[in-house]
Amino acid sequence: MRNKTILLASRPTGVPAQENFKFEEREVPELQEGQVLLKSLYVSVDPYMRGRMSDAKSYVAPYAVGEPISGGVVAEVVKSLNEQLPKGTVVLGNLPWQQYIVHSGKGLSHINPDIAPLSYYLGILGMPGLTAYFGLLHIGEPKPGETVVVSGAAGAVGTVVGQIAKLKGCRVVGVAGSDEKIAYLKDELGFDEAINYKTTQNMNQAMTKACPNGVDVYFDNVGGEISDAVYLALNKFARIAICGQIAYYNHTTLPSGMRVEPILLKKSALMKGFIVGDYAKDFPVAAKELADWVQEGKLQYQETITEGFDKIPEAFLGLFTGQNTGKQLVKVAEREV
Repeated sequence: MRNKTILLASRPTGVPAQENFKFEEREVPELQEGQVLLKSLYVSVDPYMRGRMSDAKSYVAPYAVGEPISGGVVAEVVKSLNEQLPKGTVVLGNLPWQQYIVHSGKGLSHINPDIAPLSYYLGILGMPGLTAYFGLLHIGEPKPGETVVVSGAAGAVGTVVGQIAKLKGCRVVGVAGSDEKIAYLKDELGFDEAINYKTTQNMNQAMTKACPNGVDVYFDNVGGEISDAVYLALNKFARIAICGQIAYYNHTTLPSGMRVEPILLKKSALMKGFIVGDYAKDFPVAAKELADWVQEGKLQYQETITEGFDKIPEAFLGLFTGQNTGKQLVKVAEREV
């Protein structure tokens, strides 16, 4: 069997481009005892992957040039020599960008296709949903009546953050990059206010107007000038969860900006960076609560799904121009069972 795979062809300088990816066909090896053959169904593309394309030291090892790129994948077992993973089982794992994958089965999570659409396990019931849950509830600790601001609010994480904050009785303000996204946040997800940063001339004034009682919790997915405006509106004892800094991911030099330390000092504010894996031991509890909220209709979720294995790089590159609303996924294939 011939098998398409996507390799890291070269490390990008600045914004990644199509030439940083290479398509290759490889033979699928015969299964050995205990192994399974997986067929990729949905592939997740995420902003953090940009960091792994560089060779700078980080919280996760960089991708190797000439080797397959990997990330979250929902896959189906189509052939099995492993009693724990019979044919037809649907799994979630950190897997290479390949149409078919020979795997030992270790580290794969069984998922139930009857609870929610399979794509949800890469979104609201997967890493983005867990990221929103822990960053907001464990660092932000929102209280009823407080104001929560979310940057990157129309993305996979931001949409969930805002909705959970509303469940906790907060006033929620989102920042996103198009009028369509602003309408979605306010009209469909129930955000109290939303700011289009691309058409706003004075972000400081816009933030003050949207947050007349100041900001108590800031969930930061973006960084940059948006964050600078939030810092100026912080209340005493504010909490800031640093989830992502997409404004800087493609910079080739370290940018300079506001010195936030004096503000944190004067406001007795907390700023904490986090990686969702920091909370791994509590994943089952969080996943159950997220699933309950989805089934009860308390959390709405939108996905941007691109069709076709060959479209994976294009979908990934679109993350940096804001083409997606909600979680960006690529649908590779249908289930066989």
